[in-house]
Amino acid sequence: MIGILVIITISWLLLYLIEKQHILALGFFPIGKRLKQFLFGFLITGILCVLVQCLESYLTSSTWILNKDITARIILKSFWWDFKSVMSEELIFRGAVLYILIQKIGSRKSILISAIAFGIYHWFSYGVLGNVMAMILVFIGTGLMGYAWAWAFSKTKSIMLPLGLHLGWNFIHNTLFSKGPLGELVLISKGGIELTDWASLLNFTSGLVMAPIFVIIYVRFFVKEETETKTKFINL
Repeated sequence: MIGILVIITISWLLLYLIEKQHILALGFFPIGKRLKQFLFGFLITGILCVLVQCLESYLTSSTWILNKDITARIILKSFWWDFKSVMSEELIFRGAVLYILIQKIGSRKSILISAIAFGIYHWFSYGVLGNVMAMILVFIGTGLMGYAWAWAFSKTKSIMLPLGLHLGWNFIHNTLFSKGPLGELVLISKGGIELTDWASLLNFTSGLVMAPIFVIIYVRFFVKEETETKTKFINL
C-alpha cells in the first residue's frame, strides 16, 4: 500500500508541475459513472478469461476442482494482492504520464508509447529477458492488452475503465484459476494432455492474441468518447 501512495504522490506532483492539474484529472469522478465503468470492465475481461480457461480445459481434456483449503479470507487476501498490483501498474502506465503525453503529443502516439512500455515492462515482471521467443510472445500479448487499456483511458478520460478491465482479467486468472504467483487458490487444474500442433496454436492465440483483440474491439465500438473536464488548481 505504501508503494501505491508513493506512486500517487509522484503522479500528483507531475500533474501539477507539468499541467497544473491534480490527481482528480485521472477521472475518478463522478463516482457513480466511474464505478459503472469499472464494474463493466471487470465483467468483460473476467468473462473473457473464463472462456479462455474453458477452451484450454477442453483442448487439454483437463478438469477444474474446487480447492478444499480455500476460504473467504484467502480469496479476499488474494483479491487485495491483485488490486494493489493492478492499481500500481495502472497509475504508472495509464495514469499521470499517459495523461501528460496525451496533452503534449496527442492520443495515438501516447497510446502506442504506453502499450510498448507495458509490453517491455513484462519482460522483467515475467522474468523472460534473454529468451527471445518468450520476449516476443509476452510483448505481443501484454502490449495488445496495454494498447486496449490505454485507449480506454484516452476515450473515457478516466483510469477507472482500464482499472476494471485489468483487474477483471488478473483476478479471474490469478485467483479463480490459480494461474498467478500466489499458487493454488479457488480452482485447481487436474489431469489433461500436452497440446501439439493446431491445438497448441489455438490455445496460445486465444489468451495471448484473441482476448486482447476482443477488448480492443469493445473499446473501439462500444466505449463512448468523452470530453475532458479540466480541474485546474486555484491559487487562494
